[in-house]
Amino acid sequence: MAMDLAAFGRFSRTFHKGEIIFSEFELGDTFYLIQTGRVQLVKLVGEIERTLDILHPSEMFGEMAILENSPRSATAVALDEVKVLEFNSQNFEILLMGNPQIALKLLKMFCKRIYDSKRRFMILTLPDPQAKIADVFLMLDETQPDIDKSSERREFKTTVEGVAHWAGMSVNEVREILGHFANQRRVEIYPDRISVKNINDFSRFVSSKRNSRGM
Repeated sequence: MAMDLAAFGRFSRTFHKGEIIFSEFELGDTFYLIQTGRVQLVKLVGEIERTLDILHPSEMFGEMAILENSPRSATAVALDEVKVLEFNSQNFEILLMGNPQIALKLLKMFCKRIYDSKRRFMILTLPDPQAKIADVFLMLDETQPDIDKSSERREFKTTVEGVAHWAGMSVNEVREILGHFANQRRVEIYPDRISVKNINDFSRFVSSKRNSRGM
């Protein structure tokens, strides 16, 4: 996202490596745009802490505090020394009013972030590890551009590591399950992509697991 934010330097903040920027469930009225460094978002699912995402420069986090006036849905931790621009409801309004082009880009990012957060939570709350991985492919089918949908077969530009990230699982766990799927001839695994033989098969599988939990 190429945006000229030089005029907003007065909103700059720095967090040290390992510092908690905000905690899950606490109230907040600020969101952040990363300038340098990485931020890890983690969430408690049951009694297990799961990594939701690792964010990089030009990405935002904490925006739900502005949009929904709700408690933080995850904990944000600085993985490096992190420099951010910190916005609250007051200076966010200044940003929107004074920079329509920036405002449009931010609002589009908000929409995507809201979808990604809710979709990621749906994946993480599935109890079955195989269903989590299948649901990652359903999510990619919903969001990845330029997918050929003329048949039930899908080619996803992702890796085992990418699937593990979205599923909140270890790479070894995901590799084992994908290997099981490959033995069942449900997927084909390549260095730069994963092919799903029948996306509707995964859709039925995930739906059955959600319905069994009343989700």
